Amino acid sequence: MTEKLDLTLPMGAQQIRAILPHRYPFLLVDRVTELEPGVSVVGAKLVSHNEPWTEGHFPGEPVMPGVLQLEAVAQLGGIMLLCQPEFYGKRVVLAGVERTRFRRIVRPGDTLDMAMQLESLRMGVGKASGKTSVNGETALITTIKFGFVD
Repeated sequence: MTEKLDLTLPMGAQQIRAILPHRYPFLLVDRVTELEPGVSVVGAKLVSHNEPWTEGHFPGEPVMPGVLQLEAVAQLGGIMLLCQPEFYGKRVVLAGVERTRFRRIVRPGDTLDMAMQLESLRMGVGKASGKTSVNGETALITTIKFGFVD
């Protein structure tokens, strides 16, 4: 990729789509509010009543699936990495999940605040720690391993 990314904060949908390959219904980052490429990132997912999973997980009492919470924070981490010029045009893929804990239920109407911080990156394989919260209350903590593909 030869074009320069628009890293003006806060980032909205158009800027996020220019960085990540994901699209609805699987683009799970709505806003990026802080970014230090290759170091850390803070953003949010606005959990909507219109999301496909709300009808079946669970009927009458929708709860955002934990795997989607993990995917959302992993996508945020992808933004942190892909904003570095050496990784433009690459894809970040999930290689593993460690020490994950779910601390709070996330429901439609919630804003899932997310943060990722790079722990290590060597020879195209890395590790980052992530945390999500709703109204300041921790929802998820995790460590994610990732790799790059062209």
